[in-house]
Formats: sequence, C-alpha cells, structure tokens
Amino acid sequence: MAFNIGLLLFPEITQLDLTGPYEVFTKFPDAKVHLIAKTMDPVKANGGMRILPGITMADCPALDLICVPGGAGMNPLLNDAETLAFLRRQAASARYITSVCTGALVLGAAGLLKGKRAATHWMSLEMLAHFGAIPTAERVVKDGNVITGGGVTAGIDFALTVAAEAFGEDVAKSIQLGIEYDPQPPFKAGSPQGAGEALVTKARTASARRQAEREAAVREAAARLN
Repeated sequence: MAFNIGLLLFPEITQLDLTGPYEVFTKFPDAKVHLIAKTMDPVKANGGMRILPGITMADCPALDLICVPGGAGMNPLLNDAETLAFLRRQAASARYITSVCTGALVLGAAGLLKGKRAATHWMSLEMLAHFGAIPTAERVVKDGNVITGGGVTAGIDFALTVAAEAFGEDVAKSIQLGIEYDPQPPFKAGSPQGAGEALVTKARTASARRQAEREAAVREAAARLN
C-alpha cells in the first residue's frame, strides 16, 4: 500500500521549504508524493520559480503525512478557512502532521499545535505561543505525531528524521547517502547565535514590514481559535 504524502503549495512559497523535503520524501519506500493546491494552476514561488500542483485540495486522498512548507506567502493562509479546514480534515487521520519553517504557524492557526513543542524559522519562533504551542529553538522537533522543522534548509534534516521514524534509521541513512547530504557550510552564520548581533539586527530590520503583517495575521487567527 502506498505511503501517501502531501505537501501544500501556495503563492510565494519558499521553494526550498518544499523541494528539500520533496527530494527525501520521493525516496521513501512505496511513497506517493502529492503537491496540493487549491487549483491546478501553476504556483509562483518566492523568487519566481513556477511549480505545478499535482492534485487539488478537493481531490486529495487521505494522507499518511501532511506537510506545510513556509515562505512569505503563508501569511494569508493563517486566516484562510478553506486551507485550514483541509489541514484539520487531513490531520484527523494522518500518521504524521508536519511542517517546515513558517508552515508551523499555519498548523497552529488550524488548531493543531496546542500544547505541542514546535520549531519554525527563528524570526517567527515566538509567534507560535499565540496558538498555544511551545516555541522550541531546535533544528527538528518531535512531539507525538507532530514533527516540525526550523527554517528553510532544516527541511532536509526534518525529512530524514521522518524517514527514520517511519521506516527506520537504515532507510534514512541510505537516503542521506544517496543525496550526499553532508553539509559543510563556509560560514557559521546560519543561526542567530552564529551570525552575531549585527547581522541579526540587519535581517530583522529588512524583514520588519513582513513580520509586522505576519504578527497581525497570527493574532487574528489566534483570536478566532480562542
């Protein structure tokens, strides 16, 4: 029987939030990976890449794993009734409920993170608390059947963690070897701690408008849940 995996697609998605896990998921035993959107129209990712959905929300089968990636375009999803209803419906029977980066906020808006430890991009981490989640500054966080990854590149670590949970470490290690995932970054600037105060301040300043809009959308979504 196929292991059905669904990755949510939406405009202005961060493509690596999607494509990093996708590369790992397609190597799961008997995996069937669905790219899910509201319609079958091409979806424009942040940066301009166009991605083709494989199935609509309306036609999507019951999933063993539902995954919500992140990106600037997730802000509207926080108060999108159709998307949130779809996630709640799938989560009711899914074996794993997951996210990468700011996709965790969408899970939170759907009411799926209450009382759960969860990760997301460092810049939005504290927003998880609005949904009753426990913000956890780790690369990958497991809490029951909820598995969340931190920002962007953490999606590969996250997907390998899922592989080990679902199919065992040998399968996960074989996939890791096959994609030669052996990161050796040229700088230690991939976290606020490593980047230092000056770079963190610069990043926050550059993203201030988007983050303010996200905070407002998060508060609106959280108020609706309460």
